[in-house]
Amino acid sequence: MTVAVETGLWQLDPTASTVALRHRTMWGMVTVKGAFAAVGGQGEVRADGSAAGTLTLDVASLDTGNTKRDTHLRSADFFDAGNHPQITFAARSAELRGDTVHAVGQLTVRGISRPLSLTARLAGAEADALTLDAEFTVDRAEFGMGWNQLGMIRGLTTIATTLRFTRAAA
Repeated sequence: MTVAVETGLWQLDPTASTVALRHRTMWGMVTVKGAFAAVGGQGEVRADGSAAGTLTLDVASLDTGNTKRDTHLRSADFFDAGNHPQITFAARSAELRGDTVHAVGQLTVRGISRPLSLTARLAGAEADALTLDAEFTVDRAEFGMGWNQLGMIRGLTTIATTLRFTRAAA
């Protein structure tokens, strides 16, 4: 599928978008799953077909279905939401190649920025809306989240996203 995406400004539709995480804990025996309820973002498709944009997650909106765990994840042991209330991915460049989008940018968690490149699948494209699906992994230790009582938490965290963008009003 080859799709031409209209140039201009695009706004994330938070009601049709999801950002979820999963991480194996308890020595790999349990998978913790959660999602961020508050997501925002915008982007711009340039005349040459390239794009740039930002995705923002409200750390306090992370919900794993366990209030005590969520409180701990928001604490200084993990996301430190009091000092760093947002996670951001700033895509410096994104290119549509067939039905995939290759994005290169910076992921910032706990005030620490690291380069991140990812590939998203163009799951739907219309004149005024497009949907991207992506799944990638991050190493939480690279963002200062080294808490690991009794060695229970190892490995990478998987992030799965469905992001729906709509054309911004001109």
